[in-house]
Amino acid sequence: MNRIYTITCLFLMASGVLFAQEEILSKQEAAKLALENNFGIKVALNEVEIAENNASVLNSGYLPTVTATAGANYNRDDATIEFPGQFNEDGTPRADFEINQAEAQRYNSGVNVNYTLFDGLGRLYNYKRLKEQYQLSELQARETIENTLLQLFSVYFEVARLTENENVLQQALEISTQRITRAEYAFEYGQNTKLDILNAQVDVTNDSINLLNTKQQLANAKRDLNVVLNQDLNSTFEVDTLIQFIPRLKLDELIAQAEDNNVAILQTKRNLAINAYDIKVNKSGYLPTIGLTGSYGWNLNQSAASAFFPGTNNQTWNFGLGANLTWNLFDGGGTSVRVKNSKIAFENQELLQDQIALEVARDIKNALEIYENRLNIFVIQEQNVLTNHNNFERSREQFQLGRITSIEFRQAQINLLNAQTNKNLAKYDAKLAELQLLQLTGQLLNVNL
Repeated sequence: MNRIYTITCLFLMASGVLFAQEEILSKQEAAKLALENNFGIKVALNEVEIAENNASVLNSGYLPTVTATAGANYNRDDATIEFPGQFNEDGTPRADFEINQAEAQRYNSGVNVNYTLFDGLGRLYNYKRLKEQYQLSELQARETIENTLLQLFSVYFEVARLTENENVLQQALEISTQRITRAEYAFEYGQNTKLDILNAQVDVTNDSINLLNTKQQLANAKRDLNVVLNQDLNSTFEVDTLIQFIPRLKLDELIAQAEDNNVAILQTKRNLAINAYDIKVNKSGYLPTIGLTGSYGWNLNQSAASAFFPGTNNQTWNFGLGANLTWNLFDGGGTSVRVKNSKIAFENQELLQDQIALEVARDIKNALEIYENRLNIFVIQEQNVLTNHNNFERSREQFQLGRITSIEFRQAQINLLNAQTNKNLAKYDAKLAELQLLQLTGQLLNVNL
């Protein structure tokens, strides 16, 4: 029985040594890998690139259109022309006239240019609208990046918490293992009963199971982190368990600037600008369109001689310029309806902007209170760990002197274990609440984590 416990303990201790030798994945390095490799971020950046292409001058309508045309035709005729009742000057019947392989070719080519000189300012406002759409896509990509980083650190902190819990449980197992040895010696010298050995063995079993479960949870959490980072699921690493909190004065400064930096508020402003340009684009339908056209062409006609006409070889060049004006005086009311609807959409966007601003202000207040509460809990848990540690050390002294039972000593050990794991949970909960607050203030990407 004791041999099994010894093998189990050695295995768990050796596992701890292997993990300690793994490379440290810092928070900054994890964020860098996520920005480079995460699937969602890659898709968002591709959407930004599409919006940038749409907002270029090549998609603005300001450039002319140029088309080139060319054609070729070929004919070959074989014919016999008869002259019934016709005679030559000498009185003999006129002979039939034959045309063999009479060829005719026609070639043409040309270049046409069309340019819209004025379209009621529709393309101007549409171009500005595309620019706003591009900036909106950047904000949407930023939102995706912020959400991904929050997801990343949620998993990262879970790995860190389980890592610290693993160390705590490893220490608990070592203490329980030492209890078995002590109980066996005491039993040999008649200082206690077999029951103390059995109690110690039960505690080692429980601690071993808890440690194995935590190791399994830690391995799963690391695989979850590898998915967020888009790297090999078998990649192994250690994480940074050091946590630093932003000073309250700095947080107050960031909260005061939230309205200018919050990504949701900035998106509503861009959408409002887009709706304003929609109104102007639709109003352009009331104005005329003026365009310019130009053409340059070449034609070549070649034909063989016939019975009545000589062969031809004509070549022509032509150049033309033109202007046109189109004014849709009445389109059945379609333009008027589009203008009215775009104005209503603009009013709706204004209402949505006010709503989101109010919701963001509420979310910031809630997030701040949650952060303060969790930070206070963390401070209390830190003190609780010190208290339980002192209690455990005193209990261990009393246990070694035989003044308390193994059950009382075990209770002190469990209390310390719970205090340590609760402190780990409170620490990372507080840091995650801080990051959520930073996202709402629009500063998640601008602070040193």
